[in-house]
Amino acid sequence: MQIFKGQPRLSQRLADWFPDREFFMRSQGQVKFIKISARLQIRVFLAAVAALALWLIVTLAMLVSQYTISSERMALVRKQAEVESSASRVAAYRDSVDEVAADLERRQQFIEDSFESLVGDAALEDAGDAAKPEALSDETDKTVRKISAIIPEARNLALVEARQLSFVDKMTRVADLRARRAEAAIRKFGLNPDVIAAQNQEAQGGPFLPFFGSKSKEDRLDPRFENLGKALARMDAMERGLIAIPSGKPAKFTPMTSNFGYRRDPFTGRAAMHSGIDFKGTRGEAILAAAQGKVIFAGRKSGYGNCIEIAHGNGLVTRYAHLSSIGIRNGQKVEKGQRLGGMGSTGRSTGTHLHFEVRLNGRAINPRPFLEANRDVLEIQAVAERRTDEPRG
Repeated sequence: MQIFKGQPRLSQRLADWFPDREFFMRSQGQVKFIKISARLQIRVFLAAVAALALWLIVTLAMLVSQYTISSERMALVRKQAEVESSASRVAAYRDSVDEVAADLERRQQFIEDSFESLVGDAALEDAGDAAKPEALSDETDKTVRKISAIIPEARNLALVEARQLSFVDKMTRVADLRARRAEAAIRKFGLNPDVIAAQNQEAQGGPFLPFFGSKSKEDRLDPRFENLGKALARMDAMERGLIAIPSGKPAKFTPMTSNFGYRRDPFTGRAAMHSGIDFKGTRGEAILAAAQGKVIFAGRKSGYGNCIEIAHGNGLVTRYAHLSSIGIRNGQKVEKGQRLGGMGSTGRSTGTHLHFEVRLNGRAINPRPFLEANRDVLEIQAVAERRTDEPRG
């Protein structure tokens, strides 16, 4: 049997797959014989394959059609949004030039306050190329020309608004860049920047006061201002977290004599865990705060002798032990580099030295990454310190 003429191999394979089949059925004492030929089996199989192929083709065509329609719809929505944005501003100018002027004045105040309090005078210089001015976007330029053509007396106001929006975009890029730099610096200390940022987010609240005018259509915050606010908030949280990380040396010009980790105990000779780093020096030598923070303990502690603990936020605490004297009080705020007391040999100590610890959420961690931060990280930290109003050293 050869169904496909000129294709003996395919015909032979189908013949092998679908041989003549015979079925015997017994019912009420009678035996019936049913035979299904190879030809019928092959025809049913080919019909099923053809139906499946047709279904796949139709389904694929429908998916392509839906994707095309969806893409065209999104493009239309974007175009519509651009037209509505331009049209809404023209309508606003047409309704009241004075109202638009008042809006622009409020915007200007918002921009100036944001720049002064959250970015600082050195921000544009620190940000480099990201802060360079740019030309107005095509959409903004079209809006300005459209307003100028319809309402000539409002041209200067429209141009001011366009420049404001351009500056807002520039500030957003600066804030994003500085947030990324602070994030990278935090990672080099071995800390999680997302956790740091979450712990430094400002709490918010207060009565609702419309920002743009009194009309409901103007109550919506422009997306560019909203993006700027988010970028500045993240930058502020990252940089405040960064400056709280201890990176200053707790004593000047003193060599390290014992590292963090397992060592032989100097009293018993047994293996022991050393939870900090020891610095050798002279009695009374100044002990310095490694970062700004708040004193949470100042007094005598078993094994540590005269001891000071400073909380820096984000779960970070520095500990200074074996002091000969304590020069600050519990609850006091200190600045980075501020003198805390004098080096000594109180407590469980074999000689004059400083035992320095860094603790994260109550667990001692290796202080070396904090004391050996590279120059780039320290420069980023210094920029953040200059911007904030917090005490800094």
